[in-house]
Amino acid sequence: MIPELSLPSIPLDSLRVAPHALFDQQWLLLTAGDFAAGDFNSMTISWGALGTIWNRPLVMVAVRPTRYTYVFMERYPNFTLSAFAPVYRPALNLLGSRSGREMDKIAASGLTPAAVPGCSAPAFMEAELVLVCEKMYWQDVNPAQMCDPSFYLDSAQPDPHRVYFGEARAAYGLARFAGEAA
Repeated sequence: MIPELSLPSIPLDSLRVAPHALFDQQWLLLTAGDFAAGDFNSMTISWGALGTIWNRPLVMVAVRPTRYTYVFMERYPNFTLSAFAPVYRPALNLLGSRSGREMDKIAASGLTPAAVPGCSAPAFMEAELVLVCEKMYWQDVNPAQMCDPSFYLDSAQPDPHRVYFGEARAAYGLARFAGEAA
């Protein structure tokens, strides 16, 4: 039996997070693929953004083409972002430093993938916040277009990140992430 995410739904206009802290300090687990088929991968991310573009709720993530998760981001139309309590930091360290090409890092992390309504990619039972996203745009970072090269720390790398814009379609999380609608 496939476990299903048990977090309550949060209306997107009621979602309350500190975006910079969420990415830079807490980190997120980006997951793409097809959970039902067992064809998915996750990676820890600390770069991204939340906002609005084209009158839609935006989630922006950056994935280097050499990462195994890139294959799944390219192949599938949606992805999830999962946030965890600090006790799960060792699992996020493992998922961000090991490749799913080389090992079953999901099993090694001890986290439990869970089905999410309306998304082929799983989230995780241990998450305290999950965002479900539908890809809407991508663009490869061009280091030559950086106004100040120091902004892009990886500009010397031969494979700059691909930036994906995802429309946030749903949010699930603990009550502390649900505020009053504006």
